Amino acid sequence: MKTLFKPPSVGAILLALVPFAAMCFSVSLWDRVQPRVFGIPFNLFWLILWIVLTPLFMWLAYRLEGARTKKDGEPR
Repeated sequence: MKTLFKPPSVGAILLALVPFAAMCFSVSLWDRVQPRVFGIPFNLFWLILWIVLTPLFMWLAYRLEGARTKKDGEPR
């Protein structure tokens, strides 16, 4: 019997963890108000930056999984 669920690759998991780690575990590096970037405190800029970059990382993980699926010869 063939399973319907295939676990994600290590590369896709690592790509998904980058924004998570950048927003959650780097607080001690960016927890400051100064300098201001585009008129907003640096910590707010950092979070907004990663919120904007997260879809890019998710798209890359999706593409990586799509290439893996094609290589295995299974339909998406």
